[in-house]
Amino acid sequence: MNTGVIIDVREPAEFANGHVETAINIPVSKMRHGTGLDDIPKDAQIITYCRTGNRSGNAKEILTSRGFTNVINGINKETVEAQYQ
Repeated sequence: MNTGVIIDVREPAEFANGHVETAINIPVSKMRHGTGLDDIPKDAQIITYCRTGNRSGNAKEILTSRGFTNVINGINKETVEAQYQ
């Protein structure tokens, strides 16, 4: 399944401890400032995830407010791997 862009919104140390194989790491703390978003098309399917779904929910709101139109809160690594890969 082609999932578009998978974004792990946890902090780099958390990402380093294990992540979805194809995920990129853009922490919510950076995303709030638009860091790392320039190369992602506004209409790309984007799946965000973290540990519990809280930060990924915040990331979804941030992305939507920045004009991204196809954003899914994937909740956590296990859910993304089971449903979107």
